[in-house]
Amino acid sequence: MTKTTKTNTQLHIPVMQDEVLALLDPKPGDKYLDLTAGYGGHASLVLDRTLSAVDSVLVDRDEMAVAQLQKIFHGSGVQIIHSDYLSAASQLEGRSFDVMLADLGVSSPHLNTASRGFSFQQDAPLDMRMDQRQELTADIIVNTYDKGALMRILRTYGEEPKASQIADRIILNRPVRSTSRLAEIVAQAWPGYSKVHPATRTFQALRIAVNDELELLKRALPLWVDLLAPGGRLVILSFQSLEDRIVKQFFQDHAGDRYDAELALLTKKPLVPGTNEIVSNPRARSTKLRAVVKK
Repeated sequence: MTKTTKTNTQLHIPVMQDEVLALLDPKPGDKYLDLTAGYGGHASLVLDRTLSAVDSVLVDRDEMAVAQLQKIFHGSGVQIIHSDYLSAASQLEGRSFDVMLADLGVSSPHLNTASRGFSFQQDAPLDMRMDQRQELTADIIVNTYDKGALMRILRTYGEEPKASQIADRIILNRPVRSTSRLAEIVAQAWPGYSKVHPATRTFQALRIAVNDELELLKRALPLWVDLLAPGGRLVILSFQSLEDRIVKQFFQDHAGDRYDAELALLTKKPLVPGTNEIVSNPRARSTKLRAVVKK
């Protein structure tokens, strides 16, 4: 099957590879659904084990990732869907898969490509769209939403304690067109030294709002369970506490020894990366892995 190439490994390093493979436990002939295939790192590893891409599906909402997937898996027989994972799950209704993976993190190319506007490490327009076809951008939120709406986003998606002050400063300084300018404005609300940049929570909140990440996840989880074949395994990698909370609660509600429980937990507590992985790939440090099997 397709081996992980140097190109896509350099683009994005798939996190917790050994743990993902151990919990998915892919076998020859298994049907694989990757709901956030990105640049094909995890998918290459899993499909190497299943030996065939026929009846397997790779999903991503980002056009750059989709182009890379088409290049890597050209001629393999794998189906590639350019879509968010909720729409894709609806589209796949009626099919079933033996192994399913959802890596909810932002890929390295998103963060490293300045023009995408995900990071304040490089100056760029306020974009933050994972799907470049959508209209809503961070620029629209920052420059047109009223104070109440900005505060709700910062508090709900960023757990920002100074949401009111930051919203005031954003409105006072409009128009705010770049990532570096927004980071400067937010930092003004947090004078003094901080190990973590004070704009981190604001940028997380805006990214979640732009891409509707938490609502998509809540609505998608039941559909993912429907797509699992009996005995099928689902692994979810989350990278911030809000996502992990949703996954944890859903698994608790649908797994257990109850007669009506559809799932059994494969991880009673979330797995986290080891020290060596965090050293070699610092962006993996916040990862939490949870997994279930369908009864």
